[in-house]
Amino acid sequence: MIILGIVLLVIGFLLKVPILWTIGIIVLVIGAVLFLLGSMGRAVGGRRHYY
Repeated sequence: MIILGIVLLVIGFLLKVPILWTIGIIVLVIGAVLFLLGSMGRAVGGRRHYY
């Protein structure tokens, strides 16, 4: 999800599409939160690790 967020940010920036920029930020933040929770050993959505 982190990579998808970065890709959407870049595409939104290059094509000047604000909705892609916003969705990219949201996906990036969600991916970072899932990564942090998974790396702390907490099971998120039935999975121990999110890669």
